[in-house]
Amino acid sequence: MTLVSAGPHRTVAALALLAFSGLAQAAGTGQLGTGGVSTFEGSGGGGIVPWATLSGYATREEIDATAFYTRSELDDYRLDVYGASVNLYNRLELSIARQELDLVTLGPALGLPGASLEQDVLGAKVRIAGDVVYSRMPQVSVGVQHKRNRDFLIPRLVGAPDDDGTDVYLSAAKLFLAGLGGDNVFANATLRSTKANETGLLGFGGPGGDSRRLRVEGAVGLFLHRTFVIGAEYRSKSGNLPGLPEDDWFDIFVAWVPNRHVSLTAAYVDFGEIATLASQNGWYLSLELRP
Repeated sequence: MTLVSAGPHRTVAALALLAFSGLAQAAGTGQLGTGGVSTFEGSGGGGIVPWATLSGYATREEIDATAFYTRSELDDYRLDVYGASVNLYNRLELSIARQELDLVTLGPALGLPGASLEQDVLGAKVRIAGDVVYSRMPQVSVGVQHKRNRDFLIPRLVGAPDDDGTDVYLSAAKLFLAGLGGDNVFANATLRSTKANETGLLGFGGPGGDSRRLRVEGAVGLFLHRTFVIGAEYRSKSGNLPGLPEDDWFDIFVAWVPNRHVSLTAAYVDFGEIATLASQNGWYLSLELRP
């Protein structure tokens, strides 16, 4: 297997490897749980929504690195994602992810047994104001995610004109200490500009010109314990491809963060209709590791 865009991918992968091998001698010292986990697109956040927080626990004088693997099982699809991110001085996050969506039911129905949709995602996020814990105003970050299909055959057949695209998003997040019954409460809101179909796995754009749209996303979490978080996420979506409507996404998650080196997230997901197959519900598990 070869990378679609070798230069940029090798650059970000090299940064992550360098952080693990030398720059990040230990996990950052930020407050436990405030770094979130890794989204399926590689950015720090929840499972399906990027948050304004940066991955890991780096403070202004630290560098932190994260590696993750996520498996999601739906009624008719299986998604595997793996990647890494680097948090530079709690100011800049760089991330990389590889997504592989197995068409468990649709592939054989199309006469393509073993078919899958794959894409690479390069991300960058900058904290531009505030701090999720230590400032009265929310932490605000702006991010980009550049996505490229590794095989454009199926997206082209369903009408997608482009095999790559860039999402731009603005996020605001805040941790409310002792916010609900004495427990800490987390909230995040994200506004995304995108032209992706099924987050890019079915290509980008559609017939009839510019198809970039604004979409809203959000997340809430409740710290039942400093190492245990429950919450929910919502992601609005809209497709550009005729005959392939997209439903909004929703999940309910549980995250266990025993220390700054490892976290485990489990979730129930409701993705609605995906590529003509309705009621795509299921679960995902995600493991994060830090030096």
